Amino acid sequence: MRYLISGGGTGGHIFPAVSIANALKELDPQADILFVGALSRMEMQRVPEAGYPIVGLPVRGFNRAQPWKNISVLIDLWRSMRMAKKIIRDFRPDVGVGVGGYASGAAMKVAARMGIPILLQEQNGFAGVTNKLLKDDAAKICVAYEGMERFFPKDKIILTGNPVRQNLTSGKRVDNGRKTLLIIGGSLGAKTINDAIIAGLPALAQAGIDVVWQTGKTYYDRCQQALTQFNKSHASGATSGIAAQQAPQAHNNISCLPFLSDMPDRYAQADLVISRAGASSISEICLLGKAAILVPSPNVAEDHQTHNAMALVNKNAAVLVKDADAAQPSSLNATRSTLIDVALDLIKDDARLAELSANARAMAQTDSARRIAEEVIRLASPKSK
Repeated sequence: MRYLISGGGTGGHIFPAVSIANALKELDPQADILFVGALSRMEMQRVPEAGYPIVGLPVRGFNRAQPWKNISVLIDLWRSMRMAKKIIRDFRPDVGVGVGGYASGAAMKVAARMGIPILLQEQNGFAGVTNKLLKDDAAKICVAYEGMERFFPKDKIILTGNPVRQNLTSGKRVDNGRKTLLIIGGSLGAKTINDAIIAGLPALAQAGIDVVWQTGKTYYDRCQQALTQFNKSHASGATSGIAAQQAPQAHNNISCLPFLSDMPDRYAQADLVISRAGASSISEICLLGKAAILVPSPNVAEDHQTHNAMALVNKNAAVLVKDADAAQPSSLNATRSTLIDVALDLIKDDARLAELSANARAMAQTDSARRIAEEVIRLASPKSK
């Protein structure tokens, strides 16, 4: 069987796409898989790194702020549709899989017009524009949240959850007698979360917990500089006899890193997670049953991260702190940012941590990639045509 997988633009689209491809290979070792992405987007690097071929289209997103600049965007869309038609004719896929993103719209639309069954995978609780435009062309739509019939035909929806990183459950916890706060802002980082942590360094240093702070590459230098400066001033104060007991703690209990390559172990060690509310992050938190504070990014289409977060908050499976509030001084403790105030109060509350953990785990969808791959194979089989 030949499978065409299209989409990307962000890790939230690319990772599920690669996970589905891996699951297809497990179920169908002879599978021939081709990806279609958008030129200059991150999938053009990440997909080959995962071991799959990819073809790039010149498709781009529309400029909503300056509509008069969209003439060239429309030209590139037309070129992309023509290129997609040739790609499909040459590759002759049995089924197409769209995971969202610019390229997915062009490739899946052309595939449907050419009589190829397509399956869509929607990661978020608020459907993306591309998948909403393709809903009538799709044979099946795999979703991660309940209530998605407000976006898609009910008879096409299959609740599968989002694929998560392989081996994520393999991490091991080391009992050192201290609780751990894990802060993850995505591969690029989250400015508001980082600002809140910088403002909260004195409180975090004295909280008696370990802090693993993933800043993202974009913000690492600024965050590391802030931590270094804090440690120096703290040590200087200790030398003068001020807070001598806390001086070593500031150096030892806060780890500042641009990215984390050992996520299974980091998750296993975490008692509480602070995270953006991207679809993949939420799926990981649920699968692992982690108590979490979610800070939805305001810089995403149709505020879909807030919709993702509220799906957990409404089931008492996570705590929400708005991005606009996170770095502001706490109303209860002016020496701490709101996010740090909420986090330090929560991490001390064992009963609340256990409650959030249990409720998050109850929302998890397991074996998502395999279940999606099984649906793809059903569409590709001769009996379905």
